[in-house]
Order: sequence, then C-alpha cells, then structure tokens
Amino acid sequence: MEFQCQYQEEYIRNSRGVKLFTCRWLPTSPPKALVFLCHGYGMECSGYMKECGIRLASASYAVFGIDYEGHGKSPGSRCYIKKFENIVKDCNEFFKSVCVEKDYRDKGRFLYGESMGGAVALLLHRKEPSFYNGAVLVAPMCKISEKLKPHPVVVNILTSLEEIIPKWKIVPTKDVIDSAFRDPVKREEIRNNKLIYQDKPRLKTALEMLRTSLSLEKSLNQVTLPFLVLHGDADIVTDPEISKALYEQAGSVDKTMKLYPGMWHGLTAGEIDGNVDIVFEDIIGWLDKHTDYLVPVPILEPFSNGIEKLEWPETENLSQRKQSNRSYLCGFKEPCTLHSAM
Repeated sequence: MEFQCQYQEEYIRNSRGVKLFTCRWLPTSPPKALVFLCHGYGMECSGYMKECGIRLASASYAVFGIDYEGHGKSPGSRCYIKKFENIVKDCNEFFKSVCVEKDYRDKGRFLYGESMGGAVALLLHRKEPSFYNGAVLVAPMCKISEKLKPHPVVVNILTSLEEIIPKWKIVPTKDVIDSAFRDPVKREEIRNNKLIYQDKPRLKTALEMLRTSLSLEKSLNQVTLPFLVLHGDADIVTDPEISKALYEQAGSVDKTMKLYPGMWHGLTAGEIDGNVDIVFEDIIGWLDKHTDYLVPVPILEPFSNGIEKLEWPETENLSQRKQSNRSYLCGFKEPCTLHSAM
C-alpha cells in the first residue's frame, strides 16, 4: 500500500517565550478532521511519530505534532519537565492556533496521545471538556499500577530533594526501549534516533509524572469525551490494567477499548508490520466512524493566544534554511520535494 501526504515543519514561540518545534502531515485533499499528536516521555514527533502522521494523513486527516520543551527538536534541558502543566499549556496554545486557521475552523478536532501523551490529551480534555470531539489513547499514562507505586517514604525523600537537584539523573530505571518495542529491527531504529531521550529520568521530571498520574487516577470519572483506548496485553511499561480502569471509570457514554494479545507497549512503532497494520486499521476505523456524521461547532472568530511563528532556526545559514524549510510529498521511503513553503 502506498501512502502519500504533504509534510511541513515550523518553529513557533509561545506565550511563555519558549521556542518549540512543530510539524504537520496534510492529506492531498481537504481533511475530514484534525488530529493533534501528543507524544510520549522522551519521544518526538518528526521521526518517531512519522508513520502515524503519514498513515492518518493518507486516510484524509490533517495531523499536527509538537515537540515538548526539551524534547526532540525543541530547545531546553533534555527531557526536563519543570511543570507538567507547561506541556499541557503549550499544546493547548499550539493546537488552538491551528484550529483558528481559515481552512480548519469548521473541522472536527481529535486528540491522539501515546503513553505520557495520553496524560497530556486527558488533561487538555479536562481543561476544556467540550472543545475536542474525541481522543485516541495508545497505552496511556493515566494511573500508577499498584505493582509499580513507589513507597511513600521514597516519594517523601525525593520530594525533599527536588528543588535542590531538580535536573539530576538519579532515578533508576530499566531500559525502556528494550521493554517497549517488540520488533528487534524497529527497536534498533528507535535506539539510533538521537532525538529520543535515552538517559535516566531527571528527579523533577519523575516526580511531575508521578503527580500527574495520581491526579488523573482520582479524576477518571471526569473523562466525558468519546475515546478509543488501545493497549497490548504484554505491555510491561504501562500496565494494561490502567487502560481497563480508564474504560471502566470514565464518564464517557461513547468509549471503546482494544486489548491486543501478545503485543507490547509500542503498538504503532515497535510491533511487526502486520500488527501495526491491525492497530492503525482500528484507529482509522474509529476516527472514520466518528467523523462521518460529525457536525463540529465551528470557530467563528479568530483569537490570539500569544503564538508567534518563527523563521527556520536562526543558527542555520541561508542555504541550509532553504533546504530545510520546505513542504514534502512524503511516504515511508525518502520524501521528494514538492514545493517551497516560503
């Protein structure tokens, strides 16, 4: 099967004055709806989530991604999360800036979150419960498994140190890549992606993720938007029981859960090709079902939320910028240049 779409990259500066990398995969015809990507811990959009963007765009969805501060191509201390709310606010500003673009004001709006990105998506929904028309949540981080909850004494000790050594990489952890991605070839491709953070978690980052998970765990019944949650039953990174708890406790009337026998954490990037096909068929089928008869509430008036679009990175010379700041006709092989975005 051949997949085609247009790919674009852009830097923005948000209301916090932070420069962030964004990208988009656009279908070759007007999109059915908009899909906003929330990537996982240590991950990034342009490479790791490329296949997701291409597949969804090839199914006629306009797909938008953002690398969180300190992640991927966005500047900042690598994988340092000072406040989880900053991630949510940054995504909220960028996603809304897309929604008010002239061509997208009357389109449906869907969130897509993987792992920690599932927590980001749920918090975006909690911020404005009626803004998004649905969510796809892949192995979401929205609860701490009882088997993995740290002892309160350990949490208290780490909390006492977080303002003294917030960026120290002192939190022990197993090699997540080995545990998350089942296909050995894809596992090595992911390991060779230098935009993916592969060091130990920083102290403050680990505590922010813990607090976020505990907060979401207490408010799962407040989830009211339609959602599809997917999980591999052999996932040892986020326990499948977490997705089961979300499905059972969420207040949503329209909710679907898919549990895949034998599959691991990286459902869309780390499984064998046949399994990845199955997962994306389920995702696209759910999106199609929820856009066929959707009548979204249009955004009638544009608004300003402090987003400033930037030129390509200031550190690159002119010839590099001309080469980089382009749109591409993309697929799973090397993209060919379509036209300049300038």
